[in-house]
Amino acid sequence: MITSHIPSMDVDLFRDEQLLDPYAVYDELRAAGPAVRLPVHGNAWAVAGYDHVRKVLKDHRTFSSAPNAGIEPYREDMAQTGAAGADGPQHSRMRSLAAEQLSPRALRGVRRRIEKRAAEYVDTLLERGTVDLVPELARPFPLEVAGDLIGLPREGREELLDLTTAVFNTFGPANQRTKEGIPLLKNTFEVLPKLLARDNVLPDSWGAAYYKAVDEGRMEDAEVVTTLISFVFGSFETTINTATSALWLLSTHPEAWQALRADPRLADPAVGETLRLEPVTWFTARTATRDLNFHGVPFEKGDRVILLLGAANRDPRHYPDPDRFDLSRHRPNDHLTFSHGIHVCPGARFARMETGALLTALARKVARLERSAEPARVLHNMLRGFTSLPTTLVPAP
Repeated sequence: MITSHIPSMDVDLFRDEQLLDPYAVYDELRAAGPAVRLPVHGNAWAVAGYDHVRKVLKDHRTFSSAPNAGIEPYREDMAQTGAAGADGPQHSRMRSLAAEQLSPRALRGVRRRIEKRAAEYVDTLLERGTVDLVPELARPFPLEVAGDLIGLPREGREELLDLTTAVFNTFGPANQRTKEGIPLLKNTFEVLPKLLARDNVLPDSWGAAYYKAVDEGRMEDAEVVTTLISFVFGSFETTINTATSALWLLSTHPEAWQALRADPRLADPAVGETLRLEPVTWFTARTATRDLNFHGVPFEKGDRVILLLGAANRDPRHYPDPDRFDLSRHRPNDHLTFSHGIHVCPGARFARMETGALLTALARKVARLERSAEPARVLHNMLRGFTSLPTTLVPAP
């Protein structure tokens, strides 16, 4: 049965105020219905409930990811996203190329390396006492760890963060944030292929392994670059923003920090709760491939559907007391931050491993995380995190 009342809300999801504090509007959207028209965004549908978002993500035949996850997917300035913007055989092949390096077995081999570097970073920070955890920990750590694994030349990595930020901004509307990053986009897709060329990738890296696969006839050169670029986009911003949000939540919930110190095994649920409460990407989008009745709401072929991951992750129908940061929450990783279905993020395990290593290293040596100044949030079309997190690290006795 199709409802005679089509819910609609006059809300701009990309206003500064909304991006900084989105949750009241998310509550309204969930309450309004399974899908709500957004006239400000070209009459796209917003889907905010956990079960409804999950259903769309799972049905890639009815809700296509092509050509990308942006709300205006055919704009000329839109970044191309490789496997994330493909369905069917093309997606399967591109995913299989990445899976080899991101399998649990492969990642076991790098876990100790990641944990060792995390401990070294923490030792250095403890010597300083009061630090800004974003530029001094959350940013350089994944640039080094993931950059080395991918095979990026060490010189110039920091500049890549501005490029990846610009790429993710294009997934929002053509607002000022997007326009400011457009000059960088051309540079992104000129610089990255050069950095990731065979002669530039570091030895004993994922890039080196892929070029060996080219020599064995299992891959093509162009596929190597595309796959490694997807690693760059997925590895840096995901870990940086997840780590900053986790550290902010733990510093504002001292009882959770003490629980983590008492039991380092809580690092995994701490990362899971962070990803649920503060998803690094708060939305993704799909296109309806046919007319359908979506829980009483009439979708037409070609309709754009905005999936509000940040709203789904706080749906009280799925999560009891959804706004609470709870390290004992059942199934801490059933959130939708890393998507669901065939497009679940292939680097999710790696991102959790990196962030978990940082939290564990800190918990072993830091008695308290004390805020030394007001933090500053990222103001971005798609990403959620912090640009500054001034903190005093009180060493454990």
